[in-house]
Amino acid sequence: MAIKTIESRVDIVEAARRRISNVFSNGVRVYMSFSAGKDSLCMSHLVYEKILNGEIDPKLLTVIFIDEEALYDSMEQMALRWRKRFIAAGAEFRWYCLPVRQVSILHQLQNDEAWITWEPGKQWVRDAPPFAITRDPRLRYTGQMNYQTFCSAITKDGIQMVGVRACESVQRRDYLANAALRAGGLSKENKVFPIYDWKDSDVWLYIKEKHLDFPDAYIDLYRVGVSRNRLRLCNFFAAESIAGLRYIAETDAKLWERIERREPNAYLTLLYWDSEMFKRSTRKRAALEGESSKDYRALCRQMLFTEPEKYFTNEGTRRVADRYRRFYIRSHDVMRPRDFKQMYEALIAGDPKLRTLRAMYVTVYSAYARYSEESAARREVNANA
Repeated sequence: MAIKTIESRVDIVEAARRRISNVFSNGVRVYMSFSAGKDSLCMSHLVYEKILNGEIDPKLLTVIFIDEEALYDSMEQMALRWRKRFIAAGAEFRWYCLPVRQVSILHQLQNDEAWITWEPGKQWVRDAPPFAITRDPRLRYTGQMNYQTFCSAITKDGIQMVGVRACESVQRRDYLANAALRAGGLSKENKVFPIYDWKDSDVWLYIKEKHLDFPDAYIDLYRVGVSRNRLRLCNFFAAESIAGLRYIAETDAKLWERIERREPNAYLTLLYWDSEMFKRSTRKRAALEGESSKDYRALCRQMLFTEPEKYFTNEGTRRVADRYRRFYIRSHDVMRPRDFKQMYEALIAGDPKLRTLRAMYVTVYSAYARYSEESAARREVNANA
């Protein structure tokens, strides 16, 4: 599906304010997802301002913080501050510390991409706050749900506001663009995205103009060379935030000790950062692996068709491989060498949420469409010559 961008006469901040007002005008329970990251801080401030100005009823608001355990200390402190603000303003703030299933990019050696936050019997990265909710009847078994499924379960009696932005990734842009086409549209999923059209620059400008405090971890990552558009804070072991993990050993020895005690494979980020395990494409990796001589098309075919039992040994990885296999069969004739390389690295590093696969659909067929248009134009020129 082609995605069309339309300019509006209303600036993005005012548009977000109107969306929030519309949500609360329904008079039903509103659940706001909070992560202590920059996006949720902006959305929280917009809501908080409206509460202070008497524009919305705080009794309708429930803030939900799914504590992922493996978080930067500055993120925990930020969550604590906003908890106090919302409670003082009359809203409910639920801080969950539950054994939900997460994805860890560090578990590939065990061919198991799952890890459990606040898993019973483990020595956690940090202790749960004394006021945290540690049990819920909808979560009967350890690792039964991921946090997205759990959030859907606890918010189904109201509207959920989420700070997802379209520009963060191809996958999120595609998700938001196609939301209205899915059965029931957004109303069936009961999700609203007030800042979906904000860019990174909009987020940081809002933080600057409103003098918002934010987790120090952003500054630490930026200082060591992480570009502004790649600043992501979530659990240490996720693909989106793993880049920051390799710097902790040198900047915060005590935190690194706690991380390594919780996740013994954390050292892999130090040893293999410049490798296909982390989907890196650097000169250092090219020098180490001599990857220019690799036949990625043949490697993908070997993994998916010749020896799948060697590479995909559990239900989760086999399910992912099956989706990639179908994509390969359908698309291999129009895929470029770089596409086969991307596919191979995704199969090696793991793609449990199929984010890379969804991105490949867009890049492969967009490139093919451009090639077809250019070829048609050349044929027309030659015909008229």
